[in-house]
Amino acid sequence: MNSASIVRLFSLAAIWGASFLFMRIAVPELGPAWLMFGRVLLAALFLALVAVAFKRRLPVRGHVGHFMLLSFFNTALPFLLFAYAAQTLTASLLAVLNATAPLWGALIGWMFFRQRMSLKISCGLLLGISGVVILVGFDTAVDRNALPAIAAAAGAACCYGIATWYTRLAKPVAAFSNAHGNMWGATLWLLPMLWFIPLPVAEPASQSLYAVLALGVVCTGVAYMLYFRLVQDLGATPTLTVTFLIPVFGVVWGHLFLHETIGLHTLVGAAVVIAGTMLVSGFNLSTLRGNAAPVKE
Repeated sequence: MNSASIVRLFSLAAIWGASFLFMRIAVPELGPAWLMFGRVLLAALFLALVAVAFKRRLPVRGHVGHFMLLSFFNTALPFLLFAYAAQTLTASLLAVLNATAPLWGALIGWMFFRQRMSLKISCGLLLGISGVVILVGFDTAVDRNALPAIAAAAGAACCYGIATWYTRLAKPVAAFSNAHGNMWGATLWLLPMLWFIPLPVAEPASQSLYAVLALGVVCTGVAYMLYFRLVQDLGATPTLTVTFLIPVFGVVWGHLFLHETIGLHTLVGAAVVIAGTMLVSGFNLSTLRGNAAPVKE
């Protein structure tokens, strides 16, 4: 992995880690539905501009059903669940719970797709569960009222596990087209939610609007561009490293900008979750060498 790829990898992790910070800032005034609708709409418009600039046509014909199903589990539902959870949970806890997605993917594979549950994967799942217990059980800010939010964040991570299996089994579509169609599909899914989940505040403050802009353009649109470049340069497996870096940045941003407390339970719980995720995903240090063949669209 060369220095340019390392910079892109850490930039991507920092951007995605910051998404939980921006959610915490904007959700009290915008609510989950309006916040995430704004995020995916801005991301869709940004990717549309990129598609025009690079002359990449979105293959709508024959792929509408695919884009709608993918966008439901990969974007619309998990984004909405995370935004709901952000009303209660800290950015640090949200970032760590987000990192459990590979654990859910392994569990889904074992339950529904007859994936072998090896000793390594079993240990990884146990570590992941133990890490979440440490995070939640020793956090004095978490009480019974926070349980629905924790369940929502865990459900969002589970959605990512479902989406991972769906993309494995679905007919292959170019990565950029998947991202572009995914955002437009999520926009359509979230549009009806605006009538059911109204704005908490009639006139949101400018900082909330800036947070939505950052979520849509930077944390989604720009982040996808970085991600695709990493996959192209390194392959999909080394790029998985970003999964383990996101919680680190999520904890740091929450502490620096929202003054969230970093207790010993936060550090230990996050480390245990990351270790479990690494075991389940088959990650090892040799992955960082970036010897995998580049993935082409």
